[in-house]
Amino acid sequence: MSYLPNINERFAQVTFTNDETKRYGRHLIMPEVTLQGQQKLKAARVLTIGSGGLGSPLLAYLTAAGIGKIGLVDFDTVDYSNLHRQIIHKTKNVGKPKILSAIETMKDINPYVQVQPYEVAFTSENALEIIKDYDVVVDGTDNFPTRYLVNDACVLTGKPNVYGSIFRFEGQATVFWADKGPCYRCLYPEPPEPGMVPSCAEGGVLGVLPGIIGVIQAIETVKLIIGIGDTLIGRLLLFDALKMKFRELKLRKDPKCPICGPNKTIHQLIDYEQFCGITPPSIAQKSNGFGEITVRELKRALDSGQDFDLIDVRETHEAEIARIPNARLIPLGALPKRIHELDSSREIVIHCKVGARSAKACKLLYDSGFRKLKNVAGGIDAWSAEIDPTVPTY
Repeated sequence: MSYLPNINERFAQVTFTNDETKRYGRHLIMPEVTLQGQQKLKAARVLTIGSGGLGSPLLAYLTAAGIGKIGLVDFDTVDYSNLHRQIIHKTKNVGKPKILSAIETMKDINPYVQVQPYEVAFTSENALEIIKDYDVVVDGTDNFPTRYLVNDACVLTGKPNVYGSIFRFEGQATVFWADKGPCYRCLYPEPPEPGMVPSCAEGGVLGVLPGIIGVIQAIETVKLIIGIGDTLIGRLLLFDALKMKFRELKLRKDPKCPICGPNKTIHQLIDYEQFCGITPPSIAQKSNGFGEITVRELKRALDSGQDFDLIDVRETHEAEIARIPNARLIPLGALPKRIHELDSSREIVIHCKVGARSAKACKLLYDSGFRKLKNVAGGIDAWSAEIDPTVPTY
């Protein structure tokens, strides 16, 4: 029996063409799968949030496996920086909506799979409506507000949440299902402070790493649907690519969990940006005591010979890729020990790759007594996009 009651009710009515039988033949001859298992896969409805690094291998393998209906939520576009890891997207589709790019590849893999696109942001306003008709939700997102949103929506609707995350050389995966085990909030009751955990855009990720974690998510999804094996419910699988080692941590329900505990206090979806402490950059910077400057304003200031110090807080190896003229490199990690090199009486303009690390640098300097501070909105990526396209992006 499938772990999912709705599939047990639907699969018996599923039939296959001769082409489908041949396509899934290596499944059908497995005693753990058989014809009934393949019928369950075709009867299943799986919702995937995101078609990025994790979503790419996940979508490819779920499509190949013969999932009957795959819902796909994504509103981003394909960028060159995606291509080293997001293998469902092709070079020819750069600039195209990811959701259309992904569907194109999925149809090439298996035309028998129905794909339902949702080219929208996944929000508190639409999450429950989108999720309601699916059996399993697979989280391929890369930010904390959406992870908490996916978790809470799954808990409120009783759906399993197949979770994965990646950063640099490390990844993790589990299945959160409040009806049978812990949820995401049991593991992470509170989000980290904004900026404390860098994104893949800031910290990087080994291109092949999401292939490992995304495939694990696909395996867990298939097991849940067919009803075989030991799932990752209550177990967090950790992978270190540099050491080529897997570790496992036991997870338990938190009796104080605000959404799946016996005395839960969360009964509906909330404002997850606010919960994670995320505020618009201009508001956050104003409250932190420093201002913002656009790259166009920075260019005019440089061209007019205005007197200020331009500081680059990226890492040395990043500065070797691309530089803004006249910028002085002081990596963020080295800044506390090198504050004495800066003159607090002068205006200081700080940039990084996209603006997050430079905001942290501005806050650090402000707390140290500096007052003439500005953060470059969008960082060197914005400089390349709006000022000098010969500056490489990465």
